Amino acid sequence: VQLQASGGGLVQPGGSLRLSCAASGSILSINAMGWYRQAPGKQRDLVATITSGRSTNYADSVKGRFTISRDNARKTVYLQMNTLKPEDTAVYYCHSTIATITVGRYGDYWGKGTLVTVSS
Repeated sequence: VQLQASGGGLVQPGGSLRLSCAASGSILSINAMGWYRQAPGKQRDLVATITSGRSTNYADSVKGRFTISRDNARKTVYLQMNTLKPEDTAVYYCHSTIATITVGRYGDYWGKGTLVTVSS
C-alpha cells in the first residue's frame, strides 16, 4: 500500500492550496483518512481527519480555513487550505487506516509528505 501526496508549494499569505493524497495497492477497505503537519523543529501534529462516514475533525488552528474531504471511489483524501498564514508552513503528511487484501486487519499508513511554504 502506498499513499502519494501532492499539491504542496509556495503561496503568499492569504492564498490557497489544495492537497491530494491517493492510496494505491492491495486495498480491501479504507477507514479514517487525514492530514498531519510538521513544522521545522516541532512535532507532527494533527490537521484534520475524516472517517469513512465523512465525519470530520479539525485542529483549532485551522478551523474555518481548511476543509478535508474524500473520494472513496478514487481512494483519495483532499485538504483545501484557504487564508493561509506563515504559521501554516510545514511538511504535510497524509495518513490512512487501511485493511489490505493480504493482511485483512487495519493498519496505519503514511505518505512521504509534501512541503507547504507560506511566505511573501
